[in-house]
Amino acid sequence: MTGAMAKPRVAPAPREQWTAEQAAVLTPILESKGALNILGTFARHWPAYIAFSALGRHVMGPTSTLTARHRELIILRTALACEAEYEWAQHKPQARDAGLSDAEIERVKLGPDAEGWTVTEAVLLRAVDELVADKVVSDPVWVQLTQALSIPQIFDLIYCVGQYTMVAMLAKTCGVQIDPGFSGY
Repeated sequence: MTGAMAKPRVAPAPREQWTAEQAAVLTPILESKGALNILGTFARHWPAYIAFSALGRHVMGPTSTLTARHRELIILRTALACEAEYEWAQHKPQARDAGLSDAEIERVKLGPDAEGWTVTEAVLLRAVDELVADKVVSDPVWVQLTQALSIPQIFDLIYCVGQYTMVAMLAKTCGVQIDPGFSGY
C-alpha cells in the first residue's frame, strides 16, 4: 500500500473561514461523521463540491437501491483498491453502523474469495476490484451480478465505486490527513 502523505498539500479550510453556505451544508456532515479534513478540503473549491455532492447524496442516501451493508462493503473495497487509507478510516465506523462486524471489515482486505461472504457480497467485491483495475466488469462477473442484483442496483454499484474512486484521488493527491479519533488500515 502507498503510505499517506506526512502533511497535506492542500490544507483544509478551517471552519472559521467557511462561508455561511459552507457551514450550513458541511456542519451537519461534520457532526455526524467527524470528517473535518476532507470537508475542509472540499470547501477549497465550493462549486465543484456542490456538483460532486449531488451524486454523493444519491450514493449514500435513500434513493440508492443498495443496502447500507452492501454500500459500505463496496466503499471499503474501493478504498483498499485505491490505496485510500483516509476513506478506509472514515468508513470503518460507518460499516459498523451498517451491520458489518470488525472481523468482516478486516475480511474485506482478503477479497472476494475469502470464506464467509455471501454469493452477493463476493460478487460485489469482485466487481469493485475489476472496476478499479480495469474500469469494466468482465462478462463472468456481469453474469453473476445480474443473477444477484437488479440493473438499478448494478448502476448504483458502479456509481458508488466511481464516487469513492474520485474521493480517493482527491484525498490522496491533496494529502488529506486521517482525522483525530479515526484509524487507518
